[in-house]
Amino acid sequence: MGIDIIKVFSLNALSTFVRMLAGMVSVKVVAVIIGPAGIALLGQLNNFSSILLGMANGGINSGITKYVAEYKDDESKVKGYISNALRITIVCSFVISLILILFCKQLSHLILLSEDYYYVFIVFGITISLFTLNGLVISILNGYKEFKLYVRVSIFGTIAGLLYSILLVFLWGLPGAMINAVTFQSIMFFVTLWMCRKLPWMKREYFVQKLNKPNIKQYLGYSLMTLTTLALLPTCQMLLRGYVMSELSPADAGIWEGMNRISNMYLSVITSAFAIYYLPRLSEISNLVELRSEIFRCYKVIVPMLLGISVLIFLLKRIILWVLFTPEFYPMENLFGWQLAGDIFKMCSWLLSYLMVAKAMTSKFVLTEITFNLSYLVLAFLFMKYNGIVGLVQGYLITYILYMIAMCILFRKILVVR
Repeated sequence: MGIDIIKVFSLNALSTFVRMLAGMVSVKVVAVIIGPAGIALLGQLNNFSSILLGMANGGINSGITKYVAEYKDDESKVKGYISNALRITIVCSFVISLILILFCKQLSHLILLSEDYYYVFIVFGITISLFTLNGLVISILNGYKEFKLYVRVSIFGTIAGLLYSILLVFLWGLPGAMINAVTFQSIMFFVTLWMCRKLPWMKREYFVQKLNKPNIKQYLGYSLMTLTTLALLPTCQMLLRGYVMSELSPADAGIWEGMNRISNMYLSVITSAFAIYYLPRLSEISNLVELRSEIFRCYKVIVPMLLGISVLIFLLKRIILWVLFTPEFYPMENLFGWQLAGDIFKMCSWLLSYLMVAKAMTSKFVLTEITFNLSYLVLAFLFMKYNGIVGLVQGYLITYILYMIAMCILFRKILVVR
């Protein structure tokens, strides 16, 4: 098991490169065509859609990965978990779909400040079930630790998503970018389904087992954890972005959103490994000594990589801005140092906080998420009052320093186990 994390990063290297390249092309195209103000509006839609997408799958994808990984050698149990996961997914996606279609104009006015984009929410409602089914299949794939296939699915899905994104933005500008934001993950379902069609568990019997209330109850804990995260962080970002748009300028909001996109792009190197290796691995370990060893092994691999990438991005920030954006975004240069430092503490703290997900520590997870998202909101508003949009990333850094300290305290017994 000692070299598994290295193998995952090696297998994932090509996938990550393709994803980052696709992200750079997409960011550049969108920045040129719709500008900072359009990107700010798109950021609002992205935050809202992430909340709805999480609600539509019931917030159980991490639970699916955990239980498949934990019981992968017990076929009957796995069938029960997968069948009940499908039930939750279908019910939740149907409810969210109805809400999006029935209240399309109200949602358009609330999120995008105009009813003119109501059709975006109708399209979202029609396609959201495809996203939830894709998430279900990917989570099962993760649970079985099918690393090589996961990477292939990711690469083909990324390429399909990039072509789809560019086509819509070129054809319809901002409206096309909005439709892409709420549908691009849904079209990946067809890629995933085709590539997984011959797997042993891709059979009808795995999805039609009887209702199992204990399974449903176990998934509800993951629903609470996932939905807490999905509701809090995007809501905080929407509130902060709305404040910047109204009190500073839409351009400033777009600059901050551009910084977030750069972060998300390069952090995918780390978070993809969390998804396909770290969560399933933590879920299957029961021995404390082995658990501690696994955590520190991952720190030894991830932290040097993260530091190296962060330093490189900071040194090349002007070139990155020139390549990815337009001159309107150049004030973003002042945000890099704070944002990159915050990203380092964020990833280091996540290496510990994933224990709460892997071990179904629902109450602790919810409490820490609420506490630190509210802390982020307060600190960002406070620093923004004195330092403008730079204050947003200063609040981000301090929040994750505090979060890292809290995780070290919470898991001190695991970290110092003899």
